[in-house]
This record gives sequence, C-alpha cells and structure tokens, in this order.
Amino acid sequence: MRNRPIGVFDSGLGGLTAVREIQRIMPGEDIIYFGDTGRVPYGTRSRETIIRYTKDDIDFLLRHNIKLIVAACGTASSVALPVLYDKYDVKIMGVLEAACKKAVSVTKNNRIGVIGTVGTVKSGKYAELITKLNPKMQVFSAACPLFVPLVENGYSESKAAQLIAKDYLLPLKNEKVDTLILGCTHYPLLTKVISDIMGDEVTLLSPGALAAQEARGYLEKENLLSDKESGTSQFYVSDSVENFAELGGTFLGKPIKSSVHLAEAFEQ
Repeated sequence: MRNRPIGVFDSGLGGLTAVREIQRIMPGEDIIYFGDTGRVPYGTRSRETIIRYTKDDIDFLLRHNIKLIVAACGTASSVALPVLYDKYDVKIMGVLEAACKKAVSVTKNNRIGVIGTVGTVKSGKYAELITKLNPKMQVFSAACPLFVPLVENGYSESKAAQLIAKDYLLPLKNEKVDTLILGCTHYPLLTKVISDIMGDEVTLLSPGALAAQEARGYLEKENLLSDKESGTSQFYVSDSVENFAELGGTFLGKPIKSSVHLAEAFEQ
C-alpha cells in the first residue's frame, strides 16, 4: 500500500506546482499526474460540468492503484469536491484547506486577498473557510479568468500578462491586503508578475505547494510514506503531449517528454 503512487490532477499544467513540491519533500513517491488539457479551463464552466469533469479525472487516476489523490485545481476543489468527497474510498485532498489555514496564520492586518477562476471566486469557498477559521478576517476576492490561458500558452512573463495582471490586482492592492492566496494552481507560474504589482510586503501563497505539504503530513500520520529512495513520475494529458511536455519540462526544470502520455480514455 505504501508504495502505491500519489495521484494529482488539474485542468492543465498548473497542478505541476503540487508535483514539484511533492518531488522535493517526498522524493521516494511515485506520482501519476493527469492534466485535462483538452478541456482547460474549468473556471468558466457551469457547476454541473465542473463536477462531471472532476469525476472523470478522479476515475482516471483510480485506474492506477492510487493511495492518495491531490486535486491540484482550485476550481475543482471549491466547486466539485464538496459534492464528491464521500463517493470514493480513497483519500482525496483539495487545495483550499491548507491555503486558508496558512493565510490566517501569516496575515498581520487580517486582510486577505484571494484570486482565482470565475468558478472558484463565485463559489465563495475560500472566504467561507477563512472566516470560519477566524471571524475577524476580511477577505477580498477577484476573478482572473485570463491568467490560465496566459500560462497554458507560455505567456507567463509577457507584457500582456503584466497589463492584465495590473488590471485584476490593483483593486486588491488598494484594499491593503497583506496576504494573497493564488487560488488557482496555474497562478504561481505568474508569481513574478503578481509580486511586482502587489509589492514585496504582500505574502503570496501557493495552494498547490501547501497541499503537497499537507499530503506529506497525512501520509506520515497513516504510515503510508513510500520506503523507496527515488520515485518516478508519469504524466497523462487529454490533448497535445508535445505542448504539455515542453511547458511542463520548463516548469519542473527537467525534460519530461518521455514521461508524458495521451490518456486513453480521452483519445479522439
């Protein structure tokens, strides 16, 4: 059981923020990653569609004898997981809880910003959980729908990204938030652009990385950490293998082309 792989899924390549952290803090773990690149982004879809897509992602990962699933997608975590948690025997972890706990613990002025997809922001789940943890917190949210396509198409540090980010983020900066949750796992790939606008005094939180740390804590508690010294990572996508391999390899800092496959269930 302990040497079964960890499953990670996202609508595209943003979930690699969780994979990178898992590889760093749990080098012995095997990872099966699914990026639903053929249907990205999830954030603009209806609630019913997001739930259906998320179920498809989980079902795909379960074919690989997974011991734990990390839903490295803010939209799926906030919209679909509350409906799907109890429908599976395997442990499924989203990205909301760890990020909210961290935000409440690090803010100094009790003013927390959340950016995410339209679906994530509309769900209100981040604000709901933060204020449940501490009613004194003030939460300011902003949807950033163009961030995902910018990242997916390799424009993370472009002039276009800077202009769009400024338009999205200035209202939050004016609210004087001192902590900002990057509520979509694609957004950490825009960290430089976001930080330049928000300023060094604002703490940026990456839910994918924090979820990976929470996953380690769970596996340790359940005595499920792999006893291997080095794990492997396999990546599955529902669309172009080449595009994902190029961008994903750049993000992870190593070639992954030979490890990227087209998911059979999604082949045309």
